[in-house]
Amino acid sequence: MAVNADKPERWKADIAQSVDMYNNWFLQFAPRAYRDSRIEAVQQVRQAFLWTNNLQNIHIQVLREHPVLLPILRMVTAPPLARDRLVGLARVERHLVETMEIYGQLPPRMAYTVMAEQLQRVSEVIARLIDKEICVWLGRNQPPDEAELYRVSTIIADRLCGAITDPIIRNAQEHRQLFGV
Repeated sequence: MAVNADKPERWKADIAQSVDMYNNWFLQFAPRAYRDSRIEAVQQVRQAFLWTNNLQNIHIQVLREHPVLLPILRMVTAPPLARDRLVGLARVERHLVETMEIYGQLPPRMAYTVMAEQLQRVSEVIARLIDKEICVWLGRNQPPDEAELYRVSTIIADRLCGAITDPIIRNAQEHRQLFGV
């Protein structure tokens, strides 16, 4: 048993100091981490727009060629879809979605016909739920202009940043705790 584990009154000041140090560090680091993550996410979203012809071609072949699209496509929907929600709605195997998102590839041992069937269901769910309030060009006969693409890219990037920024901040905090940097 730790020496003072049963005497919290002895370490309340240390807790308060630790919380204050973390809060000060967070105020200095988190905004920069978020901005950096958003810049990277906007670039990823713009690449996704290129691969999908501005979200007009979400189909098996695109998902097969660019599995890294999946997290972005989940954020294009209204509401944005969690991995588990996509798995349930599309009735696909969890490891398909996880392998695409975590490793940026398709499961190497999944049978081609099973994969094609499941990718078809994923693409149908995403196409059905695309947020047309922000992707205003969908359903009209003219492509999006640069301002529309920038606006939507930023919105989608903001949706992605929650997932990207939290681990960055957590890892930096652990580094600060271990090395005092």
